[in-house]
Amino acid sequence: MRLTSAILGFAMALAIPSTAPAQGDVWPTQTVRLIAASGPGGNPDVLARLLAEKLTATFGKPFIVENVPGAGGIVAANMVAKSPPDGHVLMFGDSGAMAINPALNPNLGYDPIKDFAPVTALVSLPTIFSANPAVPANTLAEFIALAKKEPGKMSHGSAGAGSIHHLTMAIFAERTGINLLHVPYRGGSAMVNGLLTGEIQVGWSGIPNVMALIESGKLRGYCISTLQRSPSTPAIPTCNELGQKGFDVATVMGLQAPAGTPPRVLARLQAEAAKTMREPAMAARMKQLGMVMEENGTANYVQFMKNDMDRYAQAVKKLNLQVK
Repeated sequence: MRLTSAILGFAMALAIPSTAPAQGDVWPTQTVRLIAASGPGGNPDVLARLLAEKLTATFGKPFIVENVPGAGGIVAANMVAKSPPDGHVLMFGDSGAMAINPALNPNLGYDPIKDFAPVTALVSLPTIFSANPAVPANTLAEFIALAKKEPGKMSHGSAGAGSIHHLTMAIFAERTGINLLHVPYRGGSAMVNGLLTGEIQVGWSGIPNVMALIESGKLRGYCISTLQRSPSTPAIPTCNELGQKGFDVATVMGLQAPAGTPPRVLARLQAEAAKTMREPAMAARMKQLGMVMEENGTANYVQFMKNDMDRYAQAVKKLNLQVK
């Protein structure tokens, strides 16, 4: 009798659909590490901490930010690419790590497409073409004419060789036919200091670093690098408006996971990140930081990454840029 009951119970158990959670249904199960490829205070770090606070409240598990600067994002990208694909290690990847570095160096140790699972684009970061007020050119057209008259005599700074600032100027110089001396600095703040002291004459800079300086007259802002004016600095025209038709260069920052991360995890992350970024307080903070929200689902972000990689690969090849 006991044996018959046991067999019947076993048979019934087999007939009942399993309620065990599929991989990714129960997530997160531990602390989630958000890898920011910059030191404290950099754009990836600021955005990561804002998002981490919101995601911690949403999911009930700690989301902590780890700053992993070094080699323009290469160190951070390799760390995330080699992490377990369980959704507990994520990266704030930008165009530098995901598109510019691969164009400049084929031996990175990671492949932006094969080794990562893009979650979603978050923000784009335009740059402003800024100048020391001592430069005898009040407009972009006057600066281009001056640079053509004195090829190689004026210098431009960047946040480092191979940075978005370096690539933006290289593309701008090639299309306008000017020749400037490149002076790489260790970071955007150091480059802005070089502008203020007159050590360099011009440079492309992130909006937060120069906005107040332009408004106070300590620096001059010629144009912004995207096709639309920035809500943060609506008085600064686009290069497109000033005759450089189609000029559109900006870094896009997005959330990345290691390849193989369960689709359910990616979908939950994408949905919650998009919801958080649309909150009024977050939108206001992004505007203050000179960031422009990106309305971009996962599929669109994958295509954007491929387009971004192709754009910078073509630019590096055409300009014969090499970073030693």
